[in-house]
Amino acid sequence: MRKRDQEEFERVFRSAYPAVLRTASLVLQDRGRAEEVTQGAFLRLYERWGRDVAFEQPEAWVRRIAVQGAIRRANHERAVPVVPMVDTRGASDRLSDIDLLRAVGALPPRQRAAVALHYLEDLTVDQIARLMEIAPGTVRQHLCKARARLVERLGEPLQQEVSHVDR
Repeated sequence: MRKRDQEEFERVFRSAYPAVLRTASLVLQDRGRAEEVTQGAFLRLYERWGRDVAFEQPEAWVRRIAVQGAIRRANHERAVPVVPMVDTRGASDRLSDIDLLRAVGALPPRQRAAVALHYLEDLTVDQIARLMEIAPGTVRQHLCKARARLVERLGEPLQQEVSHVDR
């Protein structure tokens, strides 16, 4: 890899890695497994960097690969009991409460991913749909069902308004 390509990849890695890891951690509920998935996504990006594939938005590409990998792994490991992720390093204030982490951890993987991307990464429904390669209506459905389950489990509505989902 040329030096310029190497420097550009390192810039993308440094800027995108924390957010991608945070999202994968929420989906998988385990920092170690999330690190594996995130590193695997960045490895795939690195292998393709500077070759035939031109990345207009490498951060979006690597996030999509990591989220899809996290969802696949979470679905595959459903038999593993959910242990809530408690890691305050860089955690958002919205997700620092252990009860909320447990409630989010109890959601199905796709709903966890939608919640993480929407509320933690502040992505719009259309952005999440592109990233997860599903229809915007499906994203809205995941968010609606997730909110209903969270309200049921936590006993109070989320602070964010429902109209926020239509962004």
